[in-house]
Amino acid sequence: MLSHTQLWAAIDGLAERYDLTASGLARKAGLDSTTFNPSKRVSPEGRQRWPSTESVAKILAATNTPIEEFVGLITKSRPPKRMLPLLGLAQAGRGKFFDNGLPTGNGWDEVAFPDIGDEQAYALEINGDSMQPLYRNGDIIIVSPNANIRRGDRVVVRTTGGEVTVKELKRRTAKTVELRALNPSHQDRVVALMDVAWMSRVVWSSQ
Repeated sequence: MLSHTQLWAAIDGLAERYDLTASGLARKAGLDSTTFNPSKRVSPEGRQRWPSTESVAKILAATNTPIEEFVGLITKSRPPKRMLPLLGLAQAGRGKFFDNGLPTGNGWDEVAFPDIGDEQAYALEINGDSMQPLYRNGDIIIVSPNANIRRGDRVVVRTTGGEVTVKELKRRTAKTVELRALNPSHQDRVVALMDVAWMSRVVWSSQ
C-alpha cells in the first residue's frame, strides 16, 4: 500500500540523489520552488496533501528517472521520523508541562514517530484503565495542538483546574464544550468554555 510519507520520502530521496534540496528539485523540473516544501505536505487542519501526478512526472523527466526507479525509491523509503516529547497522561495535570496547550518545561521523555507536519506535536502515554476499551494502559496517543477540531474528534482537554482528560468532542457551543466519555461505564461531561484551558486533537493512537 502506498503511503503519504513513503511518497514524499521518495521525492526527497530523488532530490538527494542529485545533491538537491526539495526546492532545488522543484526548480529543476520547472515547478514553483515551494511545491515540495514540508509546509505543503500537510494542511493547516492536519489533512495530508499529496503531490500531483503532473509534478511527479515533471521531476522524473527533469532527472531522466524511469518510473520503475522511482517506484523502487518508494518501496525502499522509510517514513521520516523525529523525536516527540512524551509524557504520562497522569503527569499532564500536574506541574508546568504546558503553555497554552504546547509542551514546555522539563520532565518530558521522548519517543520516535513519523513526522506529521506539526512541529509542536507531542505524545501522551495512557495511564490506567478508565478509557477502555478504546485506550488501554500503556497506549500512546499523538496530539497535534495546531490541528483543527471537529465534532466527533478525540481530544485532550485541560481544565483551568488542572485536570487533563481524553474524550470525544460531542458538541461545542459559545458557552460550553460537550464531551463524550470513551469508556461506556463513565458519564459524558459538559464543561463551561471558561473552564477549558485548552483543547487539542488526537491524531494517532497505538492501540
